[in-house]
Amino acid sequence: MQPWLEIMQLRKTIDDFQLGPIDLSFEPGTIHALIGKNGAGKSTLMKMLMNLAKKDEGQIRLFGQSIQNRDESWKQHISYLPQTLIGCNSFTGLELMKLTSHWYSTWDQKYFDQLVQMFDIPLRKLYRNLSQGVQKKLSIALTLACDTDILILDEPTAHMDIPSKQMLMDILVEWMERSEKLMIIASHQTDDIRKLADYLIVLKNGQLLGKFEKEELASRYKRYFLQRPLPNKPIPGEVGRKGKQIVITQQQENTEQYLIEHQYDWIKAESLELEEIITIMLNQPIYQKGT
Repeated sequence: MQPWLEIMQLRKTIDDFQLGPIDLSFEPGTIHALIGKNGAGKSTLMKMLMNLAKKDEGQIRLFGQSIQNRDESWKQHISYLPQTLIGCNSFTGLELMKLTSHWYSTWDQKYFDQLVQMFDIPLRKLYRNLSQGVQKKLSIALTLACDTDILILDEPTAHMDIPSKQMLMDILVEWMERSEKLMIIASHQTDDIRKLADYLIVLKNGQLLGKFEKEELASRYKRYFLQRPLPNKPIPGEVGRKGKQIVITQQQENTEQYLIEHQYDWIKAESLELEEIITIMLNQPIYQKGT
């Protein structure tokens, strides 16, 4: 399937932080989760996708066309929710709705009204007088009602209470089913990732560790409980160990082959939770090519 959004050799330097090079493609009908610790470059990458932060090198193409030109009509195809909306404090929800709807020909007023009712958002209050959680709900309603092809969300569940988070997960799933859509979401919430994402894009210290299909990634990692201690040296596929008789691998076949060949019987083997897999990936050292 032809990707809607493509990133090629994208680089950006901010002080001593370097993001990239990044090569990625995003296909319609999929949800991609950007994963990484604070400061990994997730928000910067999202801002560059919206041309709100300038790249140093590389290309970003939307539907085959570069976004770095004077014609910004491409923004009609993307709605973006940053972590914090700036410049909204002196507006009411109704005024923000009128401003936002003016810029999107795809604006769905009925859907906006539905979201406002579901989240119980007081539209006549000034934005600055709303709690952080209600501000987030209003921002989400304004973003989703644009009904664009592509949705970019930076920490959408931040400051939201648990019932509202659960409601938003259902809403985002339904949004994807409205028509052929693409969603890119940055989140530290493992529940969000597990429930929504088809693919995980992992960033560490500005470097792209890879794009992984969620289910395939989950099947790679396993924990083995052994009947006798392992040698001190690492075994094939090993990414972690607890003591000498519990080992974690990301290459199940290679690890099992080694264990069988060296007569290390295991009591049981179990899959890892997604949160543990992500933690292992982000804590592993980055090896440069040629090392």
